[in-house]
Amino acid sequence: MQLQLQRLAHRTSQQLTSLSTALQLLKRSATYSLIAVICAAYLVQMLVPSLEQHLVLPNIEYLKASNEWYRLFTVALTHAGLLHLGFNMYSLMVLGNPLEAAFGKNKLFIVFFVSLLTGSLASSYFASIYSYSVGASGAIFGLFGALAIVGKRIGADIRSILVIIGINFFIGFAMGGVDWHAHLGGLIGGAVAANLVMQRR
Repeated sequence: MQLQLQRLAHRTSQQLTSLSTALQLLKRSATYSLIAVICAAYLVQMLVPSLEQHLVLPNIEYLKASNEWYRLFTVALTHAGLLHLGFNMYSLMVLGNPLEAAFGKNKLFIVFFVSLLTGSLASSYFASIYSYSVGASGAIFGLFGALAIVGKRIGADIRSILVIIGINFFIGFAMGGVDWHAHLGGLIGGAVAANLVMQRR
């Protein structure tokens, strides 16, 4: 009995240590903090499906009439299924970590949210009256744009980045139902934001 209690105490201690390590990582990392928040929001929407309709991004006329401009940002908390969520979060991790190393935590937040805003504005402006958008893809494409700017600034060969961006746009056009306006708006916003934060270093 005593041995079982010792094992339980040891296992509990390990779990608490792991939890503490994870919390410290989230506190230090903008990238993993964003991933955690977006994934947590998706989980909440799975438990409360009606919540999604208050977070998605409608067209600009709806935003003007309702004054629900917060949707320009909350759209990043919504996704069209686990595959969509997984792809975006993997892209956020791959792009966010090197950019965070280059910019720092606070400036990565700036680039991410500027990209999200410009992508959402482009999406809502060109959306039809009865359509709505979901996902953080505008912000993700903004990180692509930021990575291209950083690569160009340090003299790296950015052709591979431009090819990846082009392939993603092509896939979006080929598949249909993909909000390329959000992608383009986010890409431009991310490039502009990256230029600005690099000038202030």
